[in-house]
Amino acid sequence: MPDIVLAAENLTKSFPSGEREIVVLDHVSFTVRQGEAVSIIGPSGSGKTTLLGLCAGLDVATSGTLSLMGFKLNAMDEDDRAYVRNQFIGFVFQNFQLLATLTALENVMVPLELRGEKGVEARARELLERVGLGDRTHHYPSQLSGGEQQRVAIARAFITAPKVLFADEPTGNLDEENATRITELLFQINREEKTTLVLVTHNLELAERTERILQMKGGKLVNERILTVA
Repeated sequence: MPDIVLAAENLTKSFPSGEREIVVLDHVSFTVRQGEAVSIIGPSGSGKTTLLGLCAGLDVATSGTLSLMGFKLNAMDEDDRAYVRNQFIGFVFQNFQLLATLTALENVMVPLELRGEKGVEARARELLERVGLGDRTHHYPSQLSGGEQQRVAIARAFITAPKVLFADEPTGNLDEENATRITELLFQINREEKTTLVLVTHNLELAERTERILQMKGGKLVNERILTVA
């Protein structure tokens, strides 16, 4: 189908441990349509973060196939996967992953500068304004609160106008007030940019903001629930 941007088929990931194999993901299959918001939930150790890493091309499966934007990631080397990530993907992580030696503005500009693009400062400033940090452009991460750092990370994720945004526990390190603000911001910009969202979370309330919930347990996809999102 032309509107499928992500397709996993029998994804399996295992690691050798002594004389046996530890299976982290066990024949997981699902698809995600363009513009859809999907959450992946499950207890610690269920394989959800490993699955997200495979979907984003940060790692490769032991077996199975993974297609992202029509690219067969499991058949590509790291350089080619890095190209796909840079061209089509945005990331928001639990621990922000901002560069400590760069200002908020410089952190947001990094993905486009890695593409070799020029004149990216105006776009970075616009996104920082959208996340409410227009007056904090020259502050370093150490001068920002956790909630502010995550807002910088969201601006950085969207600066490339990604086709797919992957978010790994984006509110996991935030207090309730900041978590609520980040959630609203994430979904608002995602709607405006018409981005496909794949979200890993242990927060059921956050998961229920998406259109579909994939539930992981013991490395398997055990349930899929379609939601009516207002």
